[in-house]
Amino acid sequence: MPNIKSAIKKSKQDIARKARNDKHRGQIESVLRKAVKGVSEKVDVFLSTAYANIDKAAKKRVIHKNKAGRLKKRVARLVSAKK
Repeated sequence: MPNIKSAIKKSKQDIARKARNDKHRGQIESVLRKAVKGVSEKVDVFLSTAYANIDKAAKKRVIHKNKAGRLKKRVARLVSAKK
């Protein structure tokens, strides 16, 4: 456990950031799981929400922008294959 005041603050910040990042990563993982299993809702609605979740994670710098593009391509490919 940190003893210095700045180290204590940094530890609290790290915990809060990790929680925020885990939320975005979880949303991306659920999108990928749904794409692999098959989409039960309308494809265009699913793709727009999936793209929005991936873009938000990239905007918040949880993932790199190139990875976001790669994930969007992968989701689109999986969804079109399941049609």
